[in-house]
Amino acid sequence: MEITTVGVIGAGTMGAGIALVCSRRGYQVLLLDANQAVLDKANAYFTSTLERDVAKGKITEAQKEETQKRITPVSAMERLGDCDVVIEAVPERLDLKKSIFTSLAQLCRSDALLLSNTSSISITEIAGGLPHPERILGFHFFNPAPVMPLVEVIRGMKSGEEEVQRAYRFAEALGKVPVLVTDTPGFIVNRIARPYYNEALRILGDGVADVAKIDRIMKRAGGFKMGPFELQDMIGIDINFATTESVYSDFFQEGRFKPSRIQQRMVQAGSLGRKTGEGFYDYNK
Repeated sequence: MEITTVGVIGAGTMGAGIALVCSRRGYQVLLLDANQAVLDKANAYFTSTLERDVAKGKITEAQKEETQKRITPVSAMERLGDCDVVIEAVPERLDLKKSIFTSLAQLCRSDALLLSNTSSISITEIAGGLPHPERILGFHFFNPAPVMPLVEVIRGMKSGEEEVQRAYRFAEALGKVPVLVTDTPGFIVNRIARPYYNEALRILGDGVADVAKIDRIMKRAGGFKMGPFELQDMIGIDINFATTESVYSDFFQEGRFKPSRIQQRMVQAGSLGRKTGEGFYDYNK
């Protein structure tokens, strides 16, 4: 089945980035969000990003306009009924994702791919009890989606082989590097990444070193492009914390995945990183 139209649910940082990735590759995109202010912010992001591309000589002014015109903001889920692919990119809450996929299962064609950009929630659980679960898969981009090359294509217990291969080819068509993984807690990247964040938080909590020093040594001695606290600020401390909670729960409270109270307190305070202007670093200066 040829893919021409892609629906993206959620116009936040990840959803907007995914929409831009799809539009750049020539797909018509319906970007769904109930919050008009979020849609307006996403549109401003498209404009600023594409204007930088023009300034750098990567695209022409005409290509910029064509790319932006391919993205249509919508506020009703019914508009996604004819999409060939729908990618959900909402916060990491099982109840929210389950509700969305329950609606999509009724609205969308039986041959449409229904993909979740979850970083840790079980695809098997999202698809459980829904009609045509073979078309429901994980499709995990990394932040920022237009830049990071990897996409985890996650096979749930009832995901169909044909649908898995279609999702894999779709990721390649987006110019990404797909990695096929099974439905286990945290998949590959987030399972490996938990110790990176958690040990950094423990070192901070034990008073061994401060945030800047930990980041600096991990970049200079460890060769990481970003330190663990810079990375949390970029991803969103709330998203990072929710992912850790999910992995910890799904591994039956295995101690090595235990969430940090430091992260919990920052989420409670609304200090979520770059998107709120403050996190482990102050971005309002």
